[in-house]
Amino acid sequence: MDPAPDDAAARLAAERETTAGRIAALARQVAGLADEQSLTTHDDEHDPEGVTIAYERAQLQGLLAGARRDLTALDRADERLAAGTYGRCLRCGAPIPAVRLDALPAAETCLACADRRR
Repeated sequence: MDPAPDDAAARLAAERETTAGRIAALARQVAGLADEQSLTTHDDEHDPEGVTIAYERAQLQGLLAGARRDLTALDRADERLAAGTYGRCLRCGAPIPAVRLDALPAAETCLACADRRR
């Protein structure tokens, strides 16, 4: 059974809001780290006591890139909803189970096709 458009739209909107908040928080952390780095003169790259600023920055930038990919996936899900194909597998056309869409609102594949990609 395909998801109800109103339910799907609400689910996607909620996920978009959460993802946008995550992007904003990560962007603030990256900016804060840059500010912190500009205020210090110590050599964090050779500090045996902690994580380097470069490592922390790379980790935050990776998380930020992932969050932006999630937002792009939500954009594609909105397009599928508008086209009437949301909730159908892009590979085989089978319905995507509601529990999968609850967990991953931007899911593009059914469980069988997602398993094949691994």
